[in-house]
Amino acid sequence: MSLANHEALFSAGRFRAVELNDGDIPALQTFFERNPEYYHLVSGQPPRPDEAYQEMHEPLPHGWPYTRRWILGLIDDASAIAGVTNVVADLLAPRVWHIGFYLIATKLHGGGIAVPLYDALETWMRDQGAVWLRLGVVDGNVRAERFWERRGYVEVRKRSDIPMGARVNTISVRVKPLTGSPISDYLALVERDRP
Repeated sequence: MSLANHEALFSAGRFRAVELNDGDIPALQTFFERNPEYYHLVSGQPPRPDEAYQEMHEPLPHGWPYTRRWILGLIDDASAIAGVTNVVADLLAPRVWHIGFYLIATKLHGGGIAVPLYDALETWMRDQGAVWLRLGVVDGNVRAERFWERRGYVEVRKRSDIPMGARVNTISVRVKPLTGSPISDYLALVERDRP
């Protein structure tokens, strides 16, 4: 099945989000290889030859409960992948949704695409039952740090010495409440993220 035939989960302007499956691995791998900057920044190396397969099949850490995981292709009106996001529902606690990554094609950076696509993603997650949003940002990824701060994410802790490819990184764990609840309520739910 081509990406054009995938059902849209949400849309923003001329882009729509579709759930990717094993049949989409070649298109996803091509996207990663054409947009290697993120991988160079966080891992110090280009995407692996099996990056897309691993993204689809690599398990979450042992002992991390969750209910569902999506790999979403953010596709344009020509049904080409313009971005990818990895979303996990009920990670570590009910109603806590985690964004594993959010990657927009390099050629679209600065074009005003990332924000409306993210806003549509956030609305979709809220509509699916998310109350808390969680993600990690590699320290030194200034573009990402600014983007997530502007979207309302607050750092709750740092995790040091995280191996990622050829690098060892510090990760800023960030959280955003969708209901106006204080961060202390989140930390009561997710002991792992307490400072």
